[in-house]
Amino acid sequence: MLPDVQTLKPDIPVNLSKVGARGIKKLVMVTKGKGRPAILISTFDVFVDLKPTRKGINLSRSFEAIDEVIESLTAKPVRWIEELNLKIVETLLERHEYANKAEVYMVSELILRKRTPVSNYQTQEVVNVLCEASKDRTGDKKVFIGVEVSGITACPCAQELVKAKAAEKLLAEGFSEEDVKKVLSAVPVATHNQRGKATVKVQITDGFKVSIEQLIDIAKAGMSYDIYELLKREDELAVVEGAHSNPVFVEDSVRIMAKTAVEMLKDAPDEIVVFFRQENEESIHQHNVMAERVATIGELRKELYG
Repeated sequence: MLPDVQTLKPDIPVNLSKVGARGIKKLVMVTKGKGRPAILISTFDVFVDLKPTRKGINLSRSFEAIDEVIESLTAKPVRWIEELNLKIVETLLERHEYANKAEVYMVSELILRKRTPVSNYQTQEVVNVLCEASKDRTGDKKVFIGVEVSGITACPCAQELVKAKAAEKLLAEGFSEEDVKKVLSAVPVATHNQRGKATVKVQITDGFKVSIEQLIDIAKAGMSYDIYELLKREDELAVVEGAHSNPVFVEDSVRIMAKTAVEMLKDAPDEIVVFFRQENEESIHQHNVMAERVATIGELRKELYG
């Protein structure tokens, strides 16, 4: 009989909060109403905890758990990816009887069709769909669904500097203060831009769910403007004008997402946890800037409306 080394006692008896595998790739089909199912290229990270009395986990059981669940649940398109991930953590606990808690993290590429703002030209957009699920032996479970989207943001600070300099030059050229105000309100003023990445995650419960479409709308709300893979000249003009007419700080983006979530998720119980993050890749600096908020819907409702 072959030895089972994992069951031996470790030389150093220290508990481990996470042991598992990362980067397991699978195809997952998700229903999209009456249309063809969406094909998600998904990457799974799976973990269980490990007691200090055991040397290692049976890693092959983690792969078996994912294969078994995905093969059985995705023979037909799934409706809710959070149910898929919750089933994976339940199977992990069944297979790893020595573990007290199991976790799974899923990141998927979803390709959406979209149309450009003026020419109505059809193009595509890649959105990252996120799902996190965990469960322990007491039955306590937490499930989050989320998205990661990109957009353009325009800097308000630099724009005000350019606007002040432009006003100074126009006044020196003999324009009246009233005419300068009219010009600067009519013409988009230059500023530097960032490629922004917004992340939104919302807790899911047995009585509350949220759609991917809602999450995308919340994430994009904080951008200066949407971006597109392909743009005609009139579309490019619309994007640049639109972005410069709606400058936002990274802090603004997160606050707008939070407010939009409260407005859109009216049926969400107060205890539902939400997560917002905006990270902007600066164009005139070598660093990125980031803002983040984690709160319950109830906390945000109180802050916004008292």
